[in-house]
Amino acid sequence: MKLLRTSISVLFATVTFVSIPRIIFAQTPVNIINDVKTPIVNRAITESEVLAAQKAWGEALIAIATTYENNGIEGAKALAGKVIDEAYGYQFGIVLFNPTLTVRPQTFRTTREGALAYFVGNDPAFPHDDGFALKGWRKVEIKNAGIFIAGNTATTMGNVILTDKDGNITTVDKTWQFFKDDNGKLRIILHHSSLPFTEK
Repeated sequence: MKLLRTSISVLFATVTFVSIPRIIFAQTPVNIINDVKTPIVNRAITESEVLAAQKAWGEALIAIATTYENNGIEGAKALAGKVIDEAYGYQFGIVLFNPTLTVRPQTFRTTREGALAYFVGNDPAFPHDDGFALKGWRKVEIKNAGIFIAGNTATTMGNVILTDKDGNITTVDKTWQFFKDDNGKLRIILHHSSLPFTEK
């Protein structure tokens, strides 16, 4: 038993005095050589991309309105469907879309079908929709109160001023959130719109 205790003591003593060697890195220069253009993946959104996406949305709204006047509801519906597929992120799941003129229980349009019905109507599943994009829009102005960019998402808030073919102006408060997809395209994943509050 005494011999066993002595052996254990010797073992711990040996472990105690083992030293850890230091790793010394060679002090050599490091060069990065680019013989050809290096491919880079950058998922960060830029301000210019946000402004371009907003401009494209406004142009699409006008295009749907004029297509309706020239080619009827079927032409407008086909174009609106294409716009939704290109501008919104329904292919990733739900979109947090609260349009300006919707009523309960269909206030929120988290599906593509709901968004299409809002823009062009003519869907018995959404009986209160008369087609927001069909109202003869001719001009869209966007005035951002602020833009918050964080990596591959960007959120904007401000006013959108819409002018129809008779010169009538409608101003809405609008919040968008954009997401940059794997192809570098901005997609709307949040869209909230409401009429400004006015005191009576």
